[in-house]
Amino acid sequence: MSTSYNFYKVEKKDNVAWVFLNRPEKKNAMGPDAWREIIPIFADIEADDEIRVAVIAGEGKDFSAGIDLMGMAPMIPTLKNWDMSAKATVKLFHDIFPLQDSMTCVEKCSKPVICAFHGFCIGAALDLGSACDIRLASEDARISLREAAVAIIADVGVLQRLPHIVGQGVAREMAFTAKYITARRALQVNLVNEVYPDKEALLKGAADLAAEIAAQAPLAVQGAKDVLNYCRGKSIADGLEYVAARSAMILPSEDLAETMAAFMEKRPPKYKGK
Repeated sequence: MSTSYNFYKVEKKDNVAWVFLNRPEKKNAMGPDAWREIIPIFADIEADDEIRVAVIAGEGKDFSAGIDLMGMAPMIPTLKNWDMSAKATVKLFHDIFPLQDSMTCVEKCSKPVICAFHGFCIGAALDLGSACDIRLASEDARISLREAAVAIIADVGVLQRLPHIVGQGVAREMAFTAKYITARRALQVNLVNEVYPDKEALLKGAADLAAEIAAQAPLAVQGAKDVLNYCRGKSIADGLEYVAARSAMILPSEDLAETMAAFMEKRPPKYKGK
């Protein structure tokens, strides 16, 4: 099943939701529709019990050239009218929150989300990727935390999430220099889990990984994501208490009974998420 939005195209098949950035003629630059539409898209993915994994990818030659500054003027008027008054500054402060929510909805989705980087992956594209659980890349990927090169601070989540992925030193180097890093460098610093020779291989790799995740018990996978997200920045003691409570929520389950039955019958389990 395929659904088209103004900016995105969503395809659902085999328990996987493919979310494509679909503005290739503009290098998938993220204008107002990109920020508005992603929240209902991920709300739908969250509510769809048939979907167990999501993959975010880009149509065309590039994943995304980042935020469309000119296109965002209607959504953030201060970018257009250069109003430097205190009132405008306060409004701009509040205007940033909905943009942050557009990235956070990906992180908060209970289903694992895989991001497939290819071509240019700049600025807001890295914000989006850092909100995902797993990132993959093709050889041609060029990734940049670009905001310092255009006189803005990355303010929708990458500065908060990236250090947990690549460490403080690499995150600060990327933020301070705005340099492009290659897919191979991204692999070295753990920004991506795997590098593929081209986009076709990348999408196949993403599909294979999504299928591998979708074959596991959904309650356990989603519980693991919840625990991993909660434990970030918490003490081990806090994390242990939380995981005990979270684990108790899914014990016992029909899926656990299916695990035992499949073991006894020497067959792969077929999980239903119940």
